[in-house]
Amino acid sequence: MHIEKMEELFRQWLQEKNFLAVKKEMSRLPVQDVAEILNHLDAKNSLLAFRLLPKDGAAEVFSYLSDKIRVAFSQMIEEDELKSLVEDLFFDDKIDFLEEMPANVVKKILQTTPESERRLINQFLNYPEDSAGSIMTIEFVDLKADMTVAQALTHIRYTAPKKETIYTCYVIDQERHLLGVVSLKDLVVADPDTRIEDLMDKQVIAVKTHDDREFVSSLFKKYDLLSMPVVDQENRLVGIITIDDVMDVLEAENTEDIQRMGGISPTEESYISQSPFTMAKNRLFWLMALMISATFTGRIIQKFEDFLQNMVILAAFIPMLMDTGGNAGSQSSTMVIRGLALGEIKTRDVFRVVAKEFMVSVIVGLSLAGLNFLRLVVIEQVSTTISLVVSLTLVVTVIMAKIVGGLLPLLAKMVKIDPAIMASPLITTIVDAMALVVYFYIAGLFIKI
Repeated sequence: MHIEKMEELFRQWLQEKNFLAVKKEMSRLPVQDVAEILNHLDAKNSLLAFRLLPKDGAAEVFSYLSDKIRVAFSQMIEEDELKSLVEDLFFDDKIDFLEEMPANVVKKILQTTPESERRLINQFLNYPEDSAGSIMTIEFVDLKADMTVAQALTHIRYTAPKKETIYTCYVIDQERHLLGVVSLKDLVVADPDTRIEDLMDKQVIAVKTHDDREFVSSLFKKYDLLSMPVVDQENRLVGIITIDDVMDVLEAENTEDIQRMGGISPTEESYISQSPFTMAKNRLFWLMALMISATFTGRIIQKFEDFLQNMVILAAFIPMLMDTGGNAGSQSSTMVIRGLALGEIKTRDVFRVVAKEFMVSVIVGLSLAGLNFLRLVVIEQVSTTISLVVSLTLVVTVIMAKIVGGLLPLLAKMVKIDPAIMASPLITTIVDAMALVVYFYIAGLFIKI
């Protein structure tokens, strides 16, 4: 059944106090679907349904709830109940939860946390937000090089219930230096008396705690990993990153890029949960900046006001030229920004990008100009001179737009600015001004007034 229909059923059952139906349905659904339904209920009904979950399933559902609902729960439930929920979370989910909670809630939870775990939590909370350390977990299986396969499997059976993943095991020495990795598959098929040091893979793909999480996600994609070790500066194993956390990072980064490309300040809140004031604030800065920058096009038109008064027909083609230039530039910037995000384009490729965009723009520009010239002369019956001016301007505008659209994201990357900033709104504003200057210059060459 569709999730939206399930939400309506849950509301109906809760209103009718048919708690048995709610409990039965939640036991049947995947925890992710249960969390999605609870996220869309009001806080009171969501908590009411949540309390019908069995204890062993509540923590798992809790880890998938939205920050808004989790904050509401933390304010509505008793301290002991909240502490029990947090204790049952995997360590990385616990860190994610604490990062989003109000300071008084974090303080309340840490006060009842054992000293050793509290130190670890504080260490994790101090990692930079976009670092590998901020998304890693300490719940992994570690083995010693001198273990036999039989001993390793016994160790895994004993520790597995408390670990987030057991499919890849990490081999360390007495000082916790990372020596290698071994998969559960290799352990299962190997001779029980084989030593781990003879079985492990010493070529380990690892990251440092302060490496950027986007870099981490690119390594996962490149090497098709399910998990990756995180080491400190002395190559000591401090945690691992799992594929589910990388998927969250990719979603967050893609959302941020899309928001920047649309001229919106990035936010982690969902569209529905944001207040109109917050949404307006996130959009207003860019709209104001683009509005002010657009005054340059007005200044250019004012400068050629006398020219336009004597040749009014030229003004009719300004919107078409500006729109085509903006669209052409946006196409190039979108492709380059995506290429940078996927690692397909590097900053050293700047000349290759410019050359390619130039060749593309010549083909596109000439095609558009030829079609436009025929349209103006045959259908619109505009004079040949005016048609030629508009068509030549179209070629030059497309060439400039595509080069600018391809170049600006690369320049942004070089100076450590998010390339997504150099997207449609900004490119369009720049190209509009350039298109007008070119238009009036070419018109001045062909039309003597």
